[in-house]
Parts: sequence; C-alpha cells; structure tokens
Amino acid sequence: MLSDPTVLILMYFVLPVWLAAGFADWLCHRASHIESTTGAKESLIHLLMFAEVGIPLLAAMFLDVNALVIAVMIVAFFVHEATAIWDVRYATTARTVAPVEQHVHSFLEMIPLMGLVSVVSLHWGQFLALFGAGPETARFEIVWKSQQLPVTYIACVMTVILLFELLPYVEEFVRGLRANAGRLIPPKARRGNPGQTTLR
Repeated sequence: MLSDPTVLILMYFVLPVWLAAGFADWLCHRASHIESTTGAKESLIHLLMFAEVGIPLLAAMFLDVNALVIAVMIVAFFVHEATAIWDVRYATTARTVAPVEQHVHSFLEMIPLMGLVSVVSLHWGQFLALFGAGPETARFEIVWKSQQLPVTYIACVMTVILLFELLPYVEEFVRGLRANAGRLIPPKARRGNPGQTTLR
C-alpha cells in the first residue's frame, strides 16, 4: 500500500500543501489584525474547523479505511464546508478578507476534497458498500491499520500540526480575548454588515 502512487501523493504532496495553506491562512489573519476586528469568535470558528478536518485526518492515518471511516470523512467534509461559509460571512462583518487570503481559502476547501476523492479511489469497494453496492460488505468497525505509516513520518506530521497549526490558532484565540478584555466579539464586529469586504 505504501508504494501506491496515490498513497505517496497523499502523504508527500496533498497533506504538506494542506498544512502549508493552514499556516498561510493564520498569517493572513494576523496581517488583517483579527484580534481587533472579528476577535476570538472567528478564532473559535477556526479551531472548530481544525477539529472538523483533524478527526478524519487522524482516522485516515491510523485506522483501517472502511465504510465507517469513509462515511466520517464525507460528513466531516460537508460540515467543514458549512463552517467555512459561516467563517467568511462573519469575517467580512469587520475585517478585509484580502485576495491572498481568499486564494488560500480555495486551497483549504479543495484540498480536503482532493484527499477524500483519493482515499475513496484507494478503497472503492468500501465506498460502494457504504451505499449498498458492489461486491464487498460494508465494514463499520474501528480497526488499526494492518500496515501502519512509518513512525518517522507520523512524528514529523504530528510535530508540524502542533507547531504550525494548533499552537498558532490557539495563540490567535488568546490574542483575541486579550485584545477585547475577554470578550469573544469586538465592538467593531458588532457594528458590521455581513458581506462587506471594503478596507477597515
């Protein structure tokens, strides 16, 4: 399995680009002074989206991919998309979502889809079985991978996630609370109108 080109593309292209886009998004938020515009509320939404993509990612890394894991991935993708719409709708009430950030968002929305499609292609029988089709029986048990990913790879990925994804977004959340005396929503965001993207 680890020699399959699709698996290698997922491991060494799709996931690294996804993580790079996540860090780039944090840089965009910082450049637009998120702590004084939309504040900790938007950061909380970002942490929610982190969890929405983190659960299926961990499942794909450590568990045998079956109908259950594929179903979780599909549901998580659509929930993440809905949350992303909520995020941008709220963000534009008080801060400028610059073209660079919008472009980064396109990566953050489409790379999970690319990953999902790749996983489905690798486990086509279980995908069909999820809908009662194909020759396989849908499996819904939670089972560890029979062939785990290399320990070095897992350690590197988890370290990058901690240092460049989780900690920066927690810092963003704390920064927003400090800038607004512990309030989730700054006064500027309360006065904004959804959909505005003019300079603040």
